Amino acid sequence: MGRIGDADVHAAYVEFRAKESDKCLSAQCIYCQSVRAKNTSRQRSHLLECPNYLNAMKEHNPDNPILHEAVNGTPVPTPGKTPKKRDLDTMVNGFQGDSGGARPYPIPKPALERDFQMNVQLNPKISVGPGIWGQRNWISFISGHWNGRWGKGTVVPGGQDSQLVAPDLSTHLEATYLLQTTDHPPAFIAVKTDGWRVGPRDVLEKLDDPSQVDEVDPKSYSFRLYIHMETGDARYLHLNTGMWVGSGVRKGTEVIYDAYRVL
Repeated sequence: MGRIGDADVHAAYVEFRAKESDKCLSAQCIYCQSVRAKNTSRQRSHLLECPNYLNAMKEHNPDNPILHEAVNGTPVPTPGKTPKKRDLDTMVNGFQGDSGGARPYPIPKPALERDFQMNVQLNPKISVGPGIWGQRNWISFISGHWNGRWGKGTVVPGGQDSQLVAPDLSTHLEATYLLQTTDHPPAFIAVKTDGWRVGPRDVLEKLDDPSQVDEVDPKSYSFRLYIHMETGDARYLHLNTGMWVGSGVRKGTEVIYDAYRVL
């Protein structure tokens, strides 16, 4: 059997092979990034003197046996007792990158910037029927237009949205379509979106009814998307590595969404 706290020692390290030719693994402390040979006793000795680790345990896991040993000289005597599993909040707080967390450097937080708006005209939906995952619907795109910080143009006819409707009417949306810019000559940009439209059942029923859809308050449901774009046009290559999230609404036979670039 291992010593009390060995599981905590192993949890504080990531193991890797520094070189393909190395026969032994190395271990890196996730609290201070120091590297040493994989050896539980030596890893424990390091943690007993690692200020980042000890500070994190004081704040988030005061019953940690290694912390107890560092303060009192002996590990907390809990033979035969399974260490308490840290909950999600403790795990998140224990690894946050601000000055009060375990890491000695900040982790940048992403920001959102409104980048473009998309308007798409839809054909009536076609029911593919119930499948093993739920009701499948197919909707093709008539046309549309878009306008944003980096350009504007139209939606080429022929795109499609494959919908999967769950029993509670929550709907997974997966669409592919093509944008054309107003440049001369125009550029073409392939777009893929996937996301969910969720909300109370009575609201979702109205969204599915052309005679009632315009009466629905956009705040009464959630219509969120991930957006990916691809092009080979040199003028728009920056789109290939961009990341976007979108917030949409359904109005009549039209879908409108704002896209926010993740910075």
